Amino acid sequence: MLRLLQEDEADTLHLAAAVLMFDGRANEAAFEMMQAEGAFPRLVELIRARRDDDVGLHRLLLELFFEMGRIQKVGREDLVTVDDSFVLYLLQLTEQLSDDVDDPYHYLTIRVLLVLNEQYMCLASAPASPSSDISPVTNRVLKLLSTHGSLYRTFGENLILLLNREVALSPQLLILKLLYLLFTTPSTYEYFYTNDLHVLVDVIIRNLLDLDPGVGKADNDRNGQRALRHTYLRVLCPLLKNTQLAREGNNYKREEVRRLLYLLVNRSTAHFAPVDETVIRLVIRCKQIEWLREDGDEQDQEIERKLNEVAPKDSEVAKKLLGMSIDDAGESSLSVVEVAAKVVREKPSVPAPRRRKKKANGVGSNGSHGDALKPPPTDLSASISSDDMRGDRSPFEDDNEEA
Repeated sequence: MLRLLQEDEADTLHLAAAVLMFDGRANEAAFEMMQAEGAFPRLVELIRARRDDDVGLHRLLLELFFEMGRIQKVGREDLVTVDDSFVLYLLQLTEQLSDDVDDPYHYLTIRVLLVLNEQYMCLASAPASPSSDISPVTNRVLKLLSTHGSLYRTFGENLILLLNREVALSPQLLILKLLYLLFTTPSTYEYFYTNDLHVLVDVIIRNLLDLDPGVGKADNDRNGQRALRHTYLRVLCPLLKNTQLAREGNNYKREEVRRLLYLLVNRSTAHFAPVDETVIRLVIRCKQIEWLREDGDEQDQEIERKLNEVAPKDSEVAKKLLGMSIDDAGESSLSVVEVAAKVVREKPSVPAPRRRKKKANGVGSNGSHGDALKPPPTDLSASISSDDMRGDRSPFEDDNEEA
C-alpha cells in the first residue's frame, strides 16, 4: 500500500489516496495496514509539500491522515516525525481559512490537530518500560499554543464553535481533551478571549443539562453519554478556576452555574437515570472554587448527603467485584477468570494519570493576530515545563478518588 503513495505526480497521487481512503472506509483494517507499512511519515511529508500543487489532493491527504490517526494509536517512531514546523503549518492554515468557518477544508485541518493531540496524550500515558531511558515526546500542539497562542486564536475560537455544533460523541471528546489541557497548563490559562470563554460556559451549561446517560438504548450509548458528562464537568472546573473568569468582576453567570451543579445531583424525575458517584464528586470539586462558594450553603450540604447515599458500602463492593456476600463469604459465584475480568477494568483510550499540583509560573496574555509565523529555528521547549508539554493529564483521571 505504501508504494501507492510514493508517486510524485499529482494526478497519480490523487488517485492512490482516493483508493486508499475508499478501501479504509470500507474496512478499517486497511488503515492499520497502512500504518504498519510506514504510511504515517510519508503522509506528513506529502501534506507539508502538496498544499500549493493541488488543493483537492492536499485535502484528501489531510483526510487520510485523520482517518489513520482516528482509529488506532500511532507508534512513537512515527509520531516523532511531526515537528514544530508541521504543527505551525496546520495552525497557519486555520488562520488563512478563517473567513469561512463552514468550509469543510477548514474543519478538516482542525480535526487533524485534534487527532494529533489525542495521539500525544495516548503516548504520554502509555506505561514506560522499566529499562527504557527514552525521553518523553513533547506534545507539540500544546507546546506551540503555549509559546505562540496569541498568533493562533482563530484555532481556539473554532474549537468552541465546533463544540457548540457537534452532536457526535467522538468529536466532542477530542475537543474537550484539548480544552482540558489548555485550562490545566499555566501558559495557556488565558489563551482564549474572555468573550469566547463566555460562549464556552453557555455551551457547557446547555450540554450538561441536555445529556442524560439513561436515554441510550444500548449499553455503549449509555456509557458514552456518561463519559461525555464526566468530561464536560472535568473541563468546567479548571475553566472556572484557572482562566480570567476567576478574576473579580469576571465571574460569568455565577448563579446559573451554581444552579446547574445543584440540578446535576438532584434530578429526580423518571426520565433521568440515578446520579452516579463520579458526577457528585466532580460537582463537589467545582463547588470548591472560591467564587462559587457560599458560607452555610444548603446546596453544598445536600450534595454531600447525596454523595453519602451513592457511595458503595464494603459489602456491596465485595459482592460487585468478587461475586461474594458477607453472609456467604465461603462461596463465590465467579470463577478466577471472571474475577480478574471484573477487577481489571477496561481503560479509556487515554489512561488516567494522577493529578499533579503545579505552581503557575505565569499566564499567557491576550494579544492580537499577527503575521504568519515562520518555523522556529530552535527547540522552544526549554522555556516551558517539560511535564506540562507532555500533555499526560487526562480528563478521565481519578474516577475512583474522592474529591
